Amino acid sequence: MSGIRVLVVDDHPIVRDGLRGLLDGQPDLRVVAEAGDGHEALALVAAHEPDVVLMDLRMPRLDGVAAIAAITRAHPTVRVLVLTTYDEDHDIVRAVAAGAAGYLLKDTPRADLFHAVRAVARGESVLGPAITARLMGRMRADEVETPSERELEVLALVAKGMMNRAIGRALSISEATVKTHLVHVFGKLGATDRTSAVTIAIERGLLGVSRGHDR
Repeated sequence: MSGIRVLVVDDHPIVRDGLRGLLDGQPDLRVVAEAGDGHEALALVAAHEPDVVLMDLRMPRLDGVAAIAAITRAHPTVRVLVLTTYDEDHDIVRAVAAGAAGYLLKDTPRADLFHAVRAVARGESVLGPAITARLMGRMRADEVETPSERELEVLALVAKGMMNRAIGRALSISEATVKTHLVHVFGKLGATDRTSAVTIAIERGLLGVSRGHDR
């Protein structure tokens, strides 16, 4: 069978069952395995090499952040999308720094979940609307709303269609650093994904100079 292969990681069986039912109901999504903690997730990623890991954060034995770091280090082609109830700033930053490609809350509408899984599988970074709103609030509280020069460099390469790994190579930074820059950009611009971030930046005239910058 073709389609996007997903590993669901959550310590609550009823949540895993619900996610399997939702994802398997889509013609292009397929759950290949389930894990109840980070250790099980590592073993199942090695066994199945899924396209996307749907990862909870708070779990016994090995938590989500540690599992994300281990998975992205050992299996760089596997994309991790966080799905959790926790929306604290430090949870978001730690997960992205560990290598997560996206961050959603468990009250996310199913259509947004499906969109995020597909986007992450394509190599994009995705933040749920609630997460974006939280980051925007944080940025405004800190009076920092304009992306930095480096963040705009990253976004300019996104506008050219480059994926995170290629952007990292072009700018001589790690893929994890690229993701962190994008999370900051999403928060500052009020964007939920790469496309909306580029669109907003162009509308604000922020990419006029950076778009012509190459390395």
